[in-house]
Amino acid sequence: MVNPLLGSLFSSSSSLFSNRSSLLLHRISNFTRCFSSAPATVPPSLDNYPDPTKLRNVAVIAHVDHGKTTLMDRLLRQCGADIPHERAMDSISLERERGITISSKVTSIPWNGNELNMVDTPGHADFGGEVERVVGMVEGAILVVDAGEGPLAQTKFVLAKALKYGLRPILLMNKVDRPAVSEERCDEVESLVFDLFANLGATEEQLDFPVLYASAKEGWASSSFTKSPPDNARNMSPLLDAIVNHVPPPTANTEAPFQMLVSMMERDFYLGRILTGRISSGVLRVGDKVHGIQHKDSGVEKVEEGKVTKLMKKKGTSMVLIDIAGAGDIISMTGLAKPSIGHTVANVEVMTALPIVELDPPTISMTFGVNDSPLAGRDGTHLTGGKIGDRLMAEAETNLAINVLPALSESYEVQGRGELQLGILIENMRREGFELSVSPPKVM
Repeated sequence: MVNPLLGSLFSSSSSLFSNRSSLLLHRISNFTRCFSSAPATVPPSLDNYPDPTKLRNVAVIAHVDHGKTTLMDRLLRQCGADIPHERAMDSISLERERGITISSKVTSIPWNGNELNMVDTPGHADFGGEVERVVGMVEGAILVVDAGEGPLAQTKFVLAKALKYGLRPILLMNKVDRPAVSEERCDEVESLVFDLFANLGATEEQLDFPVLYASAKEGWASSSFTKSPPDNARNMSPLLDAIVNHVPPPTANTEAPFQMLVSMMERDFYLGRILTGRISSGVLRVGDKVHGIQHKDSGVEKVEEGKVTKLMKKKGTSMVLIDIAGAGDIISMTGLAKPSIGHTVANVEVMTALPIVELDPPTISMTFGVNDSPLAGRDGTHLTGGKIGDRLMAEAETNLAINVLPALSESYEVQGRGELQLGILIENMRREGFELSVSPPKVM
């Protein structure tokens, strides 16, 4: 005979269990119905992607020591970026020590609802390859000329590259606050620059360049000649407005498949290979399947296939993670371990590689080999020819202006643009713990 109390508890438990089971089945059926009615693919949303008509891609080009990096500091500060120190764009220790720019850098700054992607370039002739590989990413250029010195040799080189790629330059007369610079001198320099444009085959549109006067050191620019503007005009607003009004927005087709030409490459211990370039067409999202392709004599060859793990964009002096990027923008991505500079990253169904940038050939060469002197092994930790060769090959991947060719008995012929470029490479290797012997440079 069953206890009445136990019977009532058992019946109430059974009814509670049946009620919960029916409720759970009801929720599962509703979830299944909702899931089955959802679309198979979610189209990419452009809500957090800047309007391509609000983008401006601009390179800052000039002769060495005419004030490019100082100008970049003032532009960053004008747009609210936190500048930790002077020459904020020079991130390599050798750049800060020697006061020169060695490699090109990209950053973006906001201005009046527009996003300006700015590229700071080296001014020394030995690092001309850095200028050549980034001019294809931009539509305009700020040609900085020292108002006292006028256009010099490297001014002609960088301007020729800019005009060749159809860029529309803005002439910025820098250092007009110096006592020796007068309005007559600025008019003379402007005439010299106009003649240089004409001699280099500039089009009528390129010859119609705006002229601004500035003191990057004091942080102001003006559309008319002055040595000391009023306090309320001591800023870079005229230059930023000239960029927005004179430089055309990039040609952007977000409906086409994604394609991007890799123009810069970095290595990170945690993220791996970071590829930077301007998106030629389409939209890229985190998680998209992409592959790297390159031109070969036999046709287009696939380098590697993978998935985008991170999308990044340099804003001011910090790198910011983003979820989506579209045509015309300059971004960095991770997820592929083999593509390098000059390769095309595209959707997996695309097998058309973008045209690569042609660089001028190297001019000098040196032979790098193992240190076989009696004092070998006292200063460095990387001594073997294999390690030296791996380091040189890695340098050739990130710096297209350097060629590395194997030579005899664990030595390598390194070809470059000049003694300063190869000297910077030797100093970097010495600081990394390499011991090596080098031959005197010879003209190729």
